[in-house]
Amino acid sequence: MNINLTLIIEGLAFFAVVLLVMKYGWPPFMAAIEERQKRIAEGLAAAESARAELRDADARVAEEIKAARHQAAEIIDRAQHQANLVLDKAREDAVAEMQRYKAAAETEIAAATARAREELSARVGELVLAGASKILQREVDAGTHRQLLDQLAAEI
Repeated sequence: MNINLTLIIEGLAFFAVVLLVMKYGWPPFMAAIEERQKRIAEGLAAAESARAELRDADARVAEEIKAARHQAAEIIDRAQHQANLVLDKAREDAVAEMQRYKAAAETEIAAATARAREELSARVGELVLAGASKILQREVDAGTHRQLLDQLAAEI
């Protein structure tokens, strides 16, 4: 066979295969490539929008954390203020209680002093009466004794 005829037949077969591939194989192949490019572009756009949403979410979270810290600081300040008020009230109550105890103690001391003076006065009166009885060798009655003590107290 002739080499030129073989080359011509092979060339015609090649063009026939190219035409068949371009008519039936190429459009689905290109559609698949275009579909894939479209999905890739959509994925990239979605990733970019997700990044933007993430940045926005990070900004919102930072703002919320800042607001929460500010609110926590306010709560701590209010609690400290309340604690100081409670402490001041307790201190005032303690001072008032101390003053009541002090007044009660002073009253008790004054009463005890008065009782001691009365007992001492009675005891001194008894001793004076006993001494006077021994000196006078006679009995001094209690009425006279009380009269003498009252006169003595009036002079002092």
